Amino acid sequence: MSAASLQALATTLDAAARDRHEVDPLTPKHAFSLDQAYHIQRASIAQRHARGEKPIGIKLGFTSRAKMIQMGVDSLIWGLLTDAMLREEGGVVDLGDFIHPRVEPEVCFLTSKVIDRPLTLLEAGNYLEAVAPAMEIIDSRYRNFKFTLEDVVADNCSSAGLIVGAFSDDVRDLRSLSNRGVAMRFNGHAVQLGSTGAILGNPLRSIVQASQLLAAAEMSLPAGSLIMAGAATAAEALRPGLHVSTDIGGLGRVEFFTGKQ
Repeated sequence: MSAASLQALATTLDAAARDRHEVDPLTPKHAFSLDQAYHIQRASIAQRHARGEKPIGIKLGFTSRAKMIQMGVDSLIWGLLTDAMLREEGGVVDLGDFIHPRVEPEVCFLTSKVIDRPLTLLEAGNYLEAVAPAMEIIDSRYRNFKFTLEDVVADNCSSAGLIVGAFSDDVRDLRSLSNRGVAMRFNGHAVQLGSTGAILGNPLRSIVQASQLLAAAEMSLPAGSLIMAGAATAAEALRPGLHVSTDIGGLGRVEFFTGKQ
């Protein structure tokens, strides 16, 4: 597939996200490889940067078995975050900004150093400033949330929004993050229960994975960037009138509200 064709697909996905309308999956008509899917992703996000959005970090996807099963894939993927995706913690999220949003509980890391090479698990903690409970709003631009692996990568791994709680410096003990209880609630009622261990066995492994993915893409991640480690449970569909909260043992709570229609 030519560079012009890949750019055209990037424009299609960018317009779908910007105007909040569904499109049919791309791969049935436009066969492209996983490498080309990442090219489409980066070209699409570059259009956001051209409109003034700033890069703030990366997200990992399908780091939990629950998410792989839910979405019918078996590979870890990654996408790019911009400042326009950040939503106020404790604030109101307007669902009109999305097509068919879902939410999932995550762990978010703040980097303290540039990540410009593959890291080991023993090194990972030395590259982190802090960790926080977080939630990601995912919102596939594809009709009915149906897609191939290549489709979802091209669509920036469905990333649409993130809500990050208070940061703590609890990142030095590699074992301390491996089995924290996770509870996501809608209006006080548990909708997903799990453990941080669902994120690659230990969320710090997401830093190792991120460093390897960045190196393979010949990219680096500046100090002060966010890394969303991936979902600890399956995602839940959002609807109006919700108080959405996630508690992670030892890390605290992150929450937001959905507006009423």
